[in-house]
Amino acid sequence: MPQPRELPVNPTTPDAAALAPAAEAWRAGGLVAFPTETVYGLGANALDPAAVGRVFAAKGRPATNPLIVHVTDRDEAKALTADWPAAAEKLATAFWPGPLTLVLKKAPHIPDVVTANGSTVAIRVPAHPVARALLMAAGLPIAAPSANRSGELSPTTADHVRTSLGDRVDVIVDGGPCPGGLESTVVDVTGDTVKVLRPGLITVAQLEAVVGPVAVGGTVSGPLPSPGMMAKHYSPRTALEVAESQQEADFLANLYETAGLKVARYAVPADPIAAAARLYADLHALDASGFDRIIAALPPAADEWQAVRDRLTRAAAEE
Repeated sequence: MPQPRELPVNPTTPDAAALAPAAEAWRAGGLVAFPTETVYGLGANALDPAAVGRVFAAKGRPATNPLIVHVTDRDEAKALTADWPAAAEKLATAFWPGPLTLVLKKAPHIPDVVTANGSTVAIRVPAHPVARALLMAAGLPIAAPSANRSGELSPTTADHVRTSLGDRVDVIVDGGPCPGGLESTVVDVTGDTVKVLRPGLITVAQLEAVVGPVAVGGTVSGPLPSPGMMAKHYSPRTALEVAESQQEADFLANLYETAGLKVARYAVPADPIAAAARLYADLHALDASGFDRIIAALPPAADEWQAVRDRLTRAAAEE
């Protein structure tokens, strides 16, 4: 099988000519892996059902798990929706470009494959210079989940993409490590109450400073409105177990070591921003180091830690 074309680019001032093959691949129905401020995405033309279907096939992603559509600005986002409520306007003004995804009622021309046959579409405007340059060069809305096999650790470097997807992608744009390290915060603005569907780099406190009280979590009926809502997700191949305290984590690690297993004791960095930036990279490294188990104590159940707790908890969940 042909290997993906690799395009190394400057992450802060990407050259338009260097990105042209990636934009051309999107226009031709191809798959392009590219960096964002959160993680690397695996993108396809969001208006081309066949191209979007290739994303699902490459990842082995369930058809019930919708994708996020990436656009360059608010006007492009509005063109993909059937309604643009006041909460969307406030949040877009405050956080776009950036790691915030808004769930809105979709316009009729959005293919059902993008939204898992749901009536809403998840949209964001990325801030990463490479992602923005690519979107502008392509002139298309791009549906892009993380660039990895479904359920596995999200990639924060081009090497992670190569290891996970190999020849399943047409072009890999290598813009270096992703600075944020975790996926975007996903917020549903279709109802009377603004609701956080997935915690991310933007906290509840930051959201509430803009739109007032928001709901967090809860049950969802019908098709999933957002990615990142499956119980088990973002998982290393090595078995991961989490504990609420360091004492419990040490007990588990000692138990496995006594049984002769090779155990990695993962210490979450003390700063939540640093912890988010490093989490997937650290777990990728541990995954490649021959351990039998990874044990981690969860960070505090505080707002600024919710995204890291969420990813660790889903990574450790049973099938």
